[in-house]
Amino acid sequence: MRAIPLKSLASLAVLGLLATGCGQGLLGGGDSGDQAAKKDGPILLGMLIPQSGSEAAIGPYMSNAAQLAVDEINAKGGVLGRQLELKTADDACDAQSAAAGANKLVTEAVDVSVGGYCSGATLPTLPIFGKANIPMIIPAANSQELVDQKLKHVFLINGTGSQQAMAAEKWITKQGAKSVALMHDNTSYSKDIAVRTQALLEAPGGAEPVITEAVTPKESDYSANITNVLDKKPDFVYWTGYFQEGGLIARQLRQAGYKGSIMVGDGSVSPKLMEIAGAEAAEGVYATMTQTPDTLEGAEGWIAAYQKKYNAAPGPYSNQAYDAVRLAAEAITKAGGTDGAKVIAALEAIDGFPMFSGPLKFTPEHTLASGGFQILVVKGDKFALQDALK
Repeated sequence: MRAIPLKSLASLAVLGLLATGCGQGLLGGGDSGDQAAKKDGPILLGMLIPQSGSEAAIGPYMSNAAQLAVDEINAKGGVLGRQLELKTADDACDAQSAAAGANKLVTEAVDVSVGGYCSGATLPTLPIFGKANIPMIIPAANSQELVDQKLKHVFLINGTGSQQAMAAEKWITKQGAKSVALMHDNTSYSKDIAVRTQALLEAPGGAEPVITEAVTPKESDYSANITNVLDKKPDFVYWTGYFQEGGLIARQLRQAGYKGSIMVGDGSVSPKLMEIAGAEAAEGVYATMTQTPDTLEGAEGWIAAYQKKYNAAPGPYSNQAYDAVRLAAEAITKAGGTDGAKVIAALEAIDGFPMFSGPLKFTPEHTLASGGFQILVVKGDKFALQDALK
């Protein structure tokens, strides 16, 4: 999927014109018995994000961007004559907390879910929202396991784990690596990428995967894992988990004398990685990642609108969260209301809807046709674009 020019897209965002239907509306998840009573009230969007725990730094980026989209749409008249309202809940990147948060949002009668960052926390929410007939537009979580559930109400607008693994293998091969160590944290998201990358590397002519090392999340000392990895003498290490452990692993690899390349998965793309690893260890670390605000060509207007509203720069997954709200509005408008089945049908029929990742058309599996993964690299205190992998 080729990205559309973003200069016009970004400038439209500043004017609030990205709200689909020029101020027409969103729907609600299910049109159950009480739907008639709330038909003139706000359309409710639910967003599960990490507001506490090790991944809490990501939550504000997503909720702020989602609220920016809500405000822009409401300023143009809302959706189907109704205002949008964003309700958030904390999943703490934890399955139990996520299930509780999903049940809370269902109780609050949200019409569409536009959240989901950690795959392991998002997975248990799928049947909860499904039972309530609430469509899910997932902006960040991307484990292939989410796709493999084959659930009609689930749509991913981030590249999948399978697509990320393909990008990782392509870059590792392009770098001329001979031996690769894969490291993951045993979560659905992280292990999935590592396993799929290993399988791709094992094809004839690829770099040799010399070890796949699983670590225990939330530890402070990974020296035993580092020793296991370095004993295999890899010239490339790919960490597929989150930034808390990723920063420690990058730092401890360098402290142990490792001179080869280090790459992290998209869950580690955060300024926190540099903070945890330290500037010296983080410098030059690669990452497999979809578009971020820093790598969006022509998005200056949208970034300025975000900065004006929040007095801070947008971060990872803010653009995807923004687009999730816009897509929900588009689907509800096309469906003519908030009936869950009609919204799902409208999402399946989307063809060419403009998003930061490019014109949207879902595959039969409700994923992006092209994952949009690119290679970033740490330069100073930012992730910069290294290779678009075109």
